[in-house]
Order: sequence, then C-alpha cells, then structure tokens
Amino acid sequence: MVVRRRKKSRKLRGRTRTMGWGRIGQHRGSGSRGGFGAAGMHKHMWTWVVKYAPTWFGKHGFNQPLKYQIRTEEINVGELAELVDKLAAAGKLEKENDKYVVNLAEMGYYKLLGRGKIKQPVKVIVPEATELAIKKIEEAGGEVVLPRKAEA
Repeated sequence: MVVRRRKKSRKLRGRTRTMGWGRIGQHRGSGSRGGFGAAGMHKHMWTWVVKYAPTWFGKHGFNQPLKYQIRTEEINVGELAELVDKLAAAGKLEKENDKYVVNLAEMGYYKLLGRGKIKQPVKVIVPEATELAIKKIEEAGGEVVLPRKAEA
C-alpha cells in the first residue's frame, strides 16, 4: 500500500462540507483539470507560461542539414617531428637508409601540412601533402611518398 506522505487533513481545511472548494460539485470533476497535457498554454495557462516556461513558444536556433562530409585528419610538420621523436624513443619506427619510415596513413592521418620545423631526416608515406611540407621534409634530408600520385 502506498504511504501517504502528508495527512489528508492538510487538504481538508475548515472541516466544512466543501472544505473550501465552494458550492456544490466544484473541484470534483475533470473540468477542474483544465485539459490534458499542454492544452491551454496560449489561453488559460498563459500566466504560467510567462512565469515558468518563457521559451515555450517560437523557434529557437536551427538545425544544420545533414550532409556527407569527408573528415580529413591533418598533421603539421612540427607535430610530425614530435611524433617521430616519441615513436623512435619507444622503438616503434623502422629505419631505411638512416631515415625513419613513418606511414601516416596507417596512423589515421590523411594530409601533411607545413607548419613547424623538422630536423631529422624521415621518409613519410601520406596520401596528401602541401608543397611547403614537402619542401621542409626534403630540406631536412627526408622524402615524402604520395601513393595517390604514384598510381596516376
């Protein structure tokens, strides 16, 4: 059985026949409910809307239309230099002709950008690279392999 949290007498004030709810039948039927759900929000419940839910009506913001986007994960030359240092210290890189071989495509990177500096010679395998990035890697004594250009 459900426990009644408050005494029923809290609602029954005055111990009169109608307990403060006026004449015959008032506060008895479903008419006192004022409708189901959000009925009356623009009518008899308007003061409640203004006080407690001022953003109930109207449009708010917008939803961007869904579209297919290819996310390109990029890495800068400076970040590549840090990554090479970290992986070389952990012994996870192979060496080929005194150059570390880094396959960025396997690591989830799609494009190599030219920001930053690199000092060690590396052989980078990446689907795309900017001209500045290629120039910086070659100046450091490395090379950039672009598999897509080799196929064409």
